[in-house]
Amino acid sequence: MDKMPQWADVVLIPLISLLLAAILSALVILAIGENPWAAFKLMVEGALMRSAGWGYTLYYATNFIFTGLAVAVAFHARLFNIGGEGQAMLGGLGVALACLYVPWPHWSLAILGASVGAALFGALWALIPAYLQAKRGSHIVITTIMFNFIAAALLNYVLVNLLRPVGAMDPATAKFPEATHLPTFRDMFSTADNIMFRGAPANVTFFLALAACLVVWILIWRTRLGYELRAFGHSESAAQYAGISPVKITVIAMLISGALAGMMSVNTTMGESERLILNSTEGAGFIGIAVALMGRSHPFGVLLAALLFGFLYQGGAELALWTTIPRELIVVIQALVILFTGALDNMVRMPLEKLFLAMRKGDA
Repeated sequence: MDKMPQWADVVLIPLISLLLAAILSALVILAIGENPWAAFKLMVEGALMRSAGWGYTLYYATNFIFTGLAVAVAFHARLFNIGGEGQAMLGGLGVALACLYVPWPHWSLAILGASVGAALFGALWALIPAYLQAKRGSHIVITTIMFNFIAAALLNYVLVNLLRPVGAMDPATAKFPEATHLPTFRDMFSTADNIMFRGAPANVTFFLALAACLVVWILIWRTRLGYELRAFGHSESAAQYAGISPVKITVIAMLISGALAGMMSVNTTMGESERLILNSTEGAGFIGIAVALMGRSHPFGVLLAALLFGFLYQGGAELALWTTIPRELIVVIQALVILFTGALDNMVRMPLEKLFLAMRKGDA
């Protein structure tokens, strides 16, 4: 018998962890001489009370959905893919090549081609660490961290020496053709009398991210491959006894994970910048780890956690703009969320398990 109902594990524990992180964050804000309640109100107003704020929140959330799903798929196979940042960088290269060198007639076809390019480049960048883990026993955390730095150096070289337009100074590609430009939320939801999402970068890629959540849910819980991933993650020896190849599962899980991380670049490179630039990932690959932890590696949980971190990103920008609270405080809040949802998970889990056990004994 489970010590605790499933809903408590999926909903209650993350909520309590988030509340504890919020309390500590409020104490930090107090310590620097600001009003925590006023700061929270400003974050809510800036991120949620205007369509432009929602546009930025959903733009950031789109990035975190892809990287969170990437980490979650690897987690199910007991793999810690910390290389989402590098895989997203190389995914951007796949997007750029698809947009610059294929004459797409319409954005609806271009987004499909760019998604394939992003997924392919992201998956290939995850392949070598996967092979080294499966065949050589190299730890996936070490190799994926190293590949983040290699990806940054490689992308810098490609942009400066190969893809930069003649005479340009920026380490970036040329602007993508007009036919590849994605509809923004402003284009989709504004009317002649009411302009919505003014200036916000949210675009149609958000719906691609929602589709990715559904596909990952079907993969993990409704397919044979998903069953093999979860079985391998629960017990490698039992999975081997059942005929599941550790090499195959490790490589496939990392390929899927890398592909999802790479697809984040459709949002940043094709949807927002409309060209490939350096540092377009802005740490989203690492935020995906926190999103997957908080979302319990479930696509719906990842979606909710991504929205939360999107709110923190946009709300933090508002704090930095209108108060003396530094932008780095949001990094502190994110770190506290990661601390409580990850490292200190048992601090919340164990008392709750004892409480539910006591309630069961009382009902018996």
